[in-house]
Amino acid sequence: MSIRRLPEHLVNQIAAGEVVERPASALKELVENALDAGARRIAVELAAGGVERIAVVDDGCGMGPDDMRLAIERHATSKLPDGDLSAIRTLGFRGEALPSIGSVARLTLASRTAGGEGWRLTVDNGRIVEDGPAALPQGTRVTVEGLFARVPARRKFLKSERSELAACLDVVRRLAMAHADVGFELSHDGRRLLATEPGGDLLEGSRLARMAAILGLDFADNAIPVDLEREGVRLGGLAGLPTYNRGVADHQYLFVNGRPVRDRLLVGAVRGAYQDLLARDRHPVLALFLDVPSDFVDVNVHPAKTEVRFRDAALVRGLIVSGLRRALDAAGQRASTTVAAATLAALRPEAGAAPFAAAAPQPASGLAAPRLAFADAPMARAPQPWGSAGEAAAAATATGDFPLGVARGQVHNTYIVAEAADGLVIVDQHAAHERLVLERMKAALGAGGVAAQALLIPEVVELDEIAAGAVEARADELAAWGLEVERFGARAVLVRSTPALLGKTDAVALVRDLADDLLAHDAALTLKDRIDAVCATMACHGSVRAGRALGVAEMNALLRDMEATPHSGQCNHGRPTYVKLSKTDLERLFGRS
Repeated sequence: MSIRRLPEHLVNQIAAGEVVERPASALKELVENALDAGARRIAVELAAGGVERIAVVDDGCGMGPDDMRLAIERHATSKLPDGDLSAIRTLGFRGEALPSIGSVARLTLASRTAGGEGWRLTVDNGRIVEDGPAALPQGTRVTVEGLFARVPARRKFLKSERSELAACLDVVRRLAMAHADVGFELSHDGRRLLATEPGGDLLEGSRLARMAAILGLDFADNAIPVDLEREGVRLGGLAGLPTYNRGVADHQYLFVNGRPVRDRLLVGAVRGAYQDLLARDRHPVLALFLDVPSDFVDVNVHPAKTEVRFRDAALVRGLIVSGLRRALDAAGQRASTTVAAATLAALRPEAGAAPFAAAAPQPASGLAAPRLAFADAPMARAPQPWGSAGEAAAAATATGDFPLGVARGQVHNTYIVAEAADGLVIVDQHAAHERLVLERMKAALGAGGVAAQALLIPEVVELDEIAAGAVEARADELAAWGLEVERFGARAVLVRSTPALLGKTDAVALVRDLADDLLAHDAALTLKDRIDAVCATMACHGSVRAGRALGVAEMNALLRDMEATPHSGQCNHGRPTYVKLSKTDLERLFGRS
């Protein structure tokens, strides 16, 4: 078959496939056009998840008839006055959105400039069907109807109405967060789903207020401000506490010069900053704004403009990691308020059950009663009445001096119960100590290396050949952390010393766990990430185990160390280390309020 030119309408449909994947893609382009037009208010109306109808109304500068006719032609734009792709200052710039949408839907433009006449132009799947005057206020109204109605091969791949609506709502939320000075409204089938007022003159204050309005009060209560500038690049926004996390990464909002992006470099930097604070299947909630010179970033690398390239990627990654770590360090031992809320929800009786059933005199068959070991009582002695422990009671006057209170007892030799001036604190001793050991190891490593404790008799650890090779390849790095190993035959390694910080530890179990971590994640992690992962594994082996009885001095020492240690509100795997119930929470739990 000979080579031939494709007809123009088919070229436009093919091009539309790169720009308009679904209703949310079209909506994003239209709202960005409204923002570029200087709009102060933008209203979005959707029907059937945007599949049947999308309408975007703005109060921007508007267009005249001639500009409207040019706007529906491919690669016609007003946003590159100098033709310089290296200094883009607008959200749109390619001139592809309107012709692409008009080739796969019925597109109606209605617009009026200040002092000009109103005009309406309609394109029905690539063909102009209306072009004439119209009465309307200054601004622009763009309506898209029947998206992909005449392209069934594309329409059948759209998702459910609910999914398409969720994608549209996400687009508007992201743009609303990035442009706090603009008021947004979104309604679906006549029901309003989002409404925000234009922000004030203080950009940062408006951003914070807008984030709280869109992401909710829970996020505002459990987020910390991020603010760092380096070499003309500035990072701002809010980052959620590690214990305020989600199972998917959809709640990470990243912006570059006001442009919402889903860039792998930025996502990777966020993951690196939270490396040892979250479990691998959990994700932080945050909104970060990166402001850079226009010639520092290339936004012309993806048809949907969702990915960017930086002139100095290492600077950007380092700025994000440093900014987030500083903010998280400043949070100290703070844990999210949702931890206590989840605890109360778990303790509340099920619906329909009697709220305060009388306690049975004996535990049910097969269930052991909780064991309480009070701070002043030897373990062999019968538990004393709650609060009668001598040494702990003597410290009661000092509860107000400590955020985590003073120890009152230990439950199941696993959980420390402490009394604070404003409530009750329950600490998971293993999780808490695991975090403390990790932070000590990282501090020691930064100060020149972790001291090694030589084993009297070296331990031989049997591994498979691949695992032994992975450990051998990292022998020099492991030695810096106080773990000295060497290859011992094809399927084993010899352990000569362990980190002194860990005290007496099971060297065999430690090396096996490290080998598993190196095999599972070594190839995908940076050197720093590998260091954090290895430190976390070592810390787990060196921490106080659940099931160990602690004395009052040990429990209080652990509480004081937690108060002085960054990130002690969560363990190395992202789980909370303590739950704090306020006096009001306790009264509500027992029906006293």
